[in-house]
Amino acid sequence: MNTTTLKLRGMSCAACANSIESAIRTVPGVSESNVNFGIERASVTYNPAQTDVAAIQAAVVAAGYSAEPIQEQDLLNGDNDAERKTRQAESRDLQRKVWTGGIISAILVIGSLPMMTGLSIPLIPMWLHDFWFQAILTAPVQFWCGKSFYINSWKALKRHASTMDTLIALGTSAAYFYSLFVTIFPGVLISQGLEPSVYYETAAVVITLILLGRLFENRARGQTSEAIRKLMGLQAKTARIVRNGQELEVAISEVQLGDIILVRPGEKIPVDGEVIEGSSTVDEAMVTGESIAAKKQPGDEVVGATINKTGSFKFRATRVGKDTFLAQIVKLVQQAQGSKAPIQKLADRVTGWFVPAVIAIAIITFMIWYNIMGNVTLALTTTVGVLIIACPCALGLATPTSILVGTGKGADSLELAHKLQIIVLDKTGTLTQGKPTVTDFVTVDGTAHSNELKLLQLAASVEHNSEHPLAEAVVQYARSQQVEITDVAEFEAIAGSGVQGQVAGRFVRVGTQRWLNELGLATQALEGQTDKLEHLGKTVIWIAIDDKVQGIVGIADALKPSSADTVRALQRLGLEVVMLTGDNRPTAEVIARQVGITRVLAEVRPEQKAQTISELQASGKIVAMVGDGINDAPALAQADVGIAIGTGTDVAIAASDITLISGDLQGVITAIQLSRATMRNIRQNLFFAFVYNIAGIPIAAGILFPFFGWLLSPIIAGGAMAFSSVSVVTNALRLRNFQPKTLN
Repeated sequence: MNTTTLKLRGMSCAACANSIESAIRTVPGVSESNVNFGIERASVTYNPAQTDVAAIQAAVVAAGYSAEPIQEQDLLNGDNDAERKTRQAESRDLQRKVWTGGIISAILVIGSLPMMTGLSIPLIPMWLHDFWFQAILTAPVQFWCGKSFYINSWKALKRHASTMDTLIALGTSAAYFYSLFVTIFPGVLISQGLEPSVYYETAAVVITLILLGRLFENRARGQTSEAIRKLMGLQAKTARIVRNGQELEVAISEVQLGDIILVRPGEKIPVDGEVIEGSSTVDEAMVTGESIAAKKQPGDEVVGATINKTGSFKFRATRVGKDTFLAQIVKLVQQAQGSKAPIQKLADRVTGWFVPAVIAIAIITFMIWYNIMGNVTLALTTTVGVLIIACPCALGLATPTSILVGTGKGADSLELAHKLQIIVLDKTGTLTQGKPTVTDFVTVDGTAHSNELKLLQLAASVEHNSEHPLAEAVVQYARSQQVEITDVAEFEAIAGSGVQGQVAGRFVRVGTQRWLNELGLATQALEGQTDKLEHLGKTVIWIAIDDKVQGIVGIADALKPSSADTVRALQRLGLEVVMLTGDNRPTAEVIARQVGITRVLAEVRPEQKAQTISELQASGKIVAMVGDGINDAPALAQADVGIAIGTGTDVAIAASDITLISGDLQGVITAIQLSRATMRNIRQNLFFAFVYNIAGIPIAAGILFPFFGWLLSPIIAGGAMAFSSVSVVTNALRLRNFQPKTLN
């Protein structure tokens, strides 16, 4: 079986994605078809003995859309320049149409106010009421701005299907062409005892509002490949390889399996490989999420896009191109993004029965009134009323308007957060600060405070010459205590042990207990304190002055101040809180106990994190993931709701659904509360929209006429349609007053 990815064009709603999926599945030899409306791509698995890509493309074209195969390298790079330019051009075209429709709609609404209200408004000139003026003014909106609705409706008709575009085209066309008929032949209505009325403003306003929604949608879809572009931007652009005894700098795409690559301090590692010569420390935070650099020596593996810190080394390339760790992360993010199902699809699913039902009601309405009354004008009026009042403007606005207002209050996506059952928290950088911090400074008995600061000064001065992250933590702690860093003579770094040097005539050593024991220094006086710190998952470094142990420093990735309170608040919201980390289990469990988490998933590698989230989802639970590093990106995308810490990497933010800009975990509580408020608001809007249609359509069809003689004028139908939209928007705007609740 082969798998190919197609770039799709021409989709306007999730129903289009379903149509393409169905069309592809009809091709003999296709075993699986998955269309992602968000990134406009189709992933197709097929048997090459039975079909090929050309046949699959032909099926898509026959369904009324276009498809082009994407090469694997282009797939890894996300949208290319041509695709971005195409999307930008589409966005500019929509902007022009929205502005044109908006200005014309405003003029038409103002000109129609006297007719709608039955009052003479002196400030509105009479020529604005003229039917011919309104017909000419509406034409560009109907046939230029609304052209896509006609095109998409025709495509759907050829497939014997219907979409939102079908109803929009029918409703606005009914309003426009009925109005045009009245404009040309007003005497026909007058002879039937009816007052000539036009509804040009209804057609223009509906088209403009729907196009405004399409503009928002187009912009959102343009962001879906941002995570992929940022991921690929992390890789080195060139590599320094050794071939035939010579050093050559080549593009990363030219690196081959088995090449010997030289890496210097501060450089990115170009591809994955195995160290064969030299040693160094490598910042692998993007892989492990851990802030402490990893020691590398011959035989150890290195990962492309990680950063070499201190030394130089050579390594042999073992994975290049699409096989590197970074490329696999890209694929995982793409796969996870493709599995999402946003709430906006609800409106399109409803359309499956709503549009045909409305069309059927309109036809039945015309036939009944024409047969009963023999009055074609009356039959046409009621039919137009049905189509106008049923126009899905309110239904289309119900979900996105609430989400847009909710988004403005502080989150990027609130589609599923209200239904969460499990929330998974990454440890490093999420629950913790994400960098080594001095938590304890213990000296031997009897040392006075002034001597403590002097001891700290000696230790920090030596550590200042080291590039090790633990040394940096000691220096930062000393500076926080207003301790001055002084010069060091005869500095020496002992690999894997510590550092030493002369400071103000004193010989200072800072390093491991093992090193000091090897030198014959007594450490018994502080071993009890050391055991306590190590039991808490902290790293202990020792300080010796002139061959005498004087103190120890406890270093840990300290908890964020809000972590424990946030975990308790999440649990009070009824959520199961899980900690997920690549760190060792003892350290992870120490952190978990401190914040009150009972379920710990430790020693999970980055490529396993998305799978772990998937396993939690397989239990039928709605799962959120909170993380900050590139290694969290696949899990953030796989989760039903991915929440990125704003202080984390751009890749994690791009792959997530919700971004906490401040990096404060309390934002998780706010996001969930806001999500629940937003979803309540969406349900209210959908209720208004559905009740409006359920009640309005029968009235527009004339159901009350036999009993009370009431017949709904299309003008009132248009006003009711507008009121429905206003009620939805007004209700959504209530979210602007949202304030998070404090959970005691």
